[in-house]
Amino acid sequence: MILEPTSIIEAGIPNNLISDLIMKVIYQYTVYSAQRIADLIKLPYFGVIEPALVALRKAELVDVGGSEGLGEMAYQFVLTPKGRERVRDIIEQSSYIGPAPVSLNHYRQIALAQSIGEITVGPTQVREAFNDMVLGNDLIEALGPAVNTGRSLFLYGPAGNGKTLVSEHIARLLGGDIYVPYAIEADGYVIKLFDQNIHVISEAGRSRQSDSMSNERRLDPRWVLCKRPSIVVGGELTLASLDLIYDEVSKFYEAPFQLKANGGMFLIDDFGRQAMRPRDLLNRWIVPLEKRYDFLTLRTGKKLELPFDQLIVFSTNLAPRDLVDEAFLRRIQNKIEIRNPNFEEYREILRRNCQQLNVPFSEEGAVYLLREHYVKAKRELRSCQPRDLLKQLIGLAAYQGIQPTLSKELLDQAVQTYFVEL
Repeated sequence: MILEPTSIIEAGIPNNLISDLIMKVIYQYTVYSAQRIADLIKLPYFGVIEPALVALRKAELVDVGGSEGLGEMAYQFVLTPKGRERVRDIIEQSSYIGPAPVSLNHYRQIALAQSIGEITVGPTQVREAFNDMVLGNDLIEALGPAVNTGRSLFLYGPAGNGKTLVSEHIARLLGGDIYVPYAIEADGYVIKLFDQNIHVISEAGRSRQSDSMSNERRLDPRWVLCKRPSIVVGGELTLASLDLIYDEVSKFYEAPFQLKANGGMFLIDDFGRQAMRPRDLLNRWIVPLEKRYDFLTLRTGKKLELPFDQLIVFSTNLAPRDLVDEAFLRRIQNKIEIRNPNFEEYREILRRNCQQLNVPFSEEGAVYLLREHYVKAKRELRSCQPRDLLKQLIGLAAYQGIQPTLSKELLDQAVQTYFVEL
């Protein structure tokens, strides 16, 4: 459970970490009320903040400097000279200010309780998720079971057939919300996990954040209810970004991609075009892909065991045999080829794109395009080409001052300016 703690012990993190956070908050804002302190570090006043403040006052590190209203929660606290001296040492060790972290053990428990392995989808859900894409039945039938395994997926095939788009649609199937902590405490260090660029607070999560007046025991506000995360990385991925990232200035850690992706999807796009070799990634993830847990290393050398619980998707335009060996592919549970569209699928993609771009669809124009510029030219079809050609055609029509249509003349010109014979 993630109920709000009623005591420092229930908070699950070291007493001094809570006291240090309180002192850093007061130091940053000069004077701060007990209520504001509780709101900022996401811990309740009664049972947690109150006894911590009492201990700090006894140690002559903080004092009451006024009040902004009625009751003890309105007391405004300031640092004493002794407290100001102490807080400088605290900031030297870590300048993290924000929601209090949760314990590593608690994070493990909650992450496993909301595992992606619990997700099951059926044919209807898969077809609904991909209803705006033109895909063959064989591909649709392969994608559903791949999601149900909740492990790993290797998408390969020629460029321009929608591998990235397919991956993004897979994220739609990962429905439901999960709880994500703002930060994790491990061995006295803070690991910042919640990332507003990745973790999207759900409607229920926003409602929960605004509902703080309930008489019932609240859920722990150190956890945020979010949609299952979906992370996409490409050529910028490095081995260093797959371990804890220590900020030498702020003195706390940022969680790596795979930790932020727990409970959701992690897409490695353009696999094989990263600065690191595919084999290096295999060596790094050989245990996580099989055992579903990962080891991350603190700068002290201590290793932390964390859940590795996301659907890992590798997407590449390169031939699998040129990228990885059999050992790597064996550890990736599902391998699916995103093939070129056939003529019927290409025509349907063209029709839908015409509708979206306000270009009148013409059966005659579609037949002409396929016959003259694909069959006769011995050119392979790609799913991206209809939209690309239509954009070329629209630009040409605008330049000539005419309405865009699938006329032979405009199609010929669009093809001429789009394709390059290599």
